[in-house]
Amino acid sequence: MKKILIVDDAAFMRFAIRTVLERNGFQVVGEAENGSVAISKYKELQPDIVTMDITMPEMDGIQALREIRKLNPNSKIIIISALGQESYVREAVKLGAKGFVVKPYKEDYLIRTLSKL
Repeated sequence: MKKILIVDDAAFMRFAIRTVLERNGFQVVGEAENGSVAISKYKELQPDIVTMDITMPEMDGIQALREIRKLNPNSKIIIISALGQESYVREAVKLGAKGFVVKPYKEDYLIRTLSKL
């Protein structure tokens, strides 16, 4: 069972992602509301996969992605972000994100994307 860390500043979005993932056999080991917390939780929990929002207060997803990739160049991070952020998504993929899912996402697409990792 793959262990997942969910990173999103919106509590309802973290809940929605958690619900979908747990219903499909993933283990959610933690949640973070911004990039700074995500880095701490990544170090502590050592998840197999991180779902990462881009736009968040304090530290955005791009900065957190950079830092997590420094900690573990083999980290598996999927960006889950809204339409209109394509330039950030391209940057994230260049920095090592393994893919992206556009909000609002379809459950089957999210699960397929994570299952490939």
